[in-house]
Amino acid sequence: MEQVSWYDAIIYCAKLTERELAAERLPDGYVYRLPTEAEWEYAARAGSTTRFSYGDDHGNTKLGDYAWYFANSPITTHPVGQKLANAWGLYDMHGNVREWCSDWYGSYPGGSVKDPTGPVTRSSRVFRGGSWNDVAWGCRSADRHDSLPSLTLSLLGFRVVLAPGQ
Repeated sequence: MEQVSWYDAIIYCAKLTERELAAERLPDGYVYRLPTEAEWEYAARAGSTTRFSYGDDHGNTKLGDYAWYFANSPITTHPVGQKLANAWGLYDMHGNVREWCSDWYGSYPGGSVKDPTGPVTRSSRVFRGGSWNDVAWGCRSADRHDSLPSLTLSLLGFRVVLAPGQ
């Protein structure tokens, strides 16, 4: 999914939850939602501590095997799953489209933090991942961006997580 605002993504998650609850296909207390920024990076890294889920790749020689990005994309979004998945079977975490997260954008907290969720409020929302329009540096697992939640772009989309409701 692309060209959707953060608000559109939140509405989609709520409607998907409503539909799946009505069909009795969700475990009790679970909802569909956007991932937190920490959840997104955890999934993108797939257990790695390197620049990309598959390694550091300083010469960016393998990135094209895993991601659509500026060097290999004809300036458009591509169907999911055409590149290699990360070690956890997740596709397009390093490229294709950037993805909205649930968090407000802010500085990372100092020290060791478990499952941070970002500031309580701000003006910008986080989106993560590289896109078909990014150079290799922008496709790293740690790369992060922010914008007003009303932004829509052809290189910006989202993915959902199924998690216990809050």
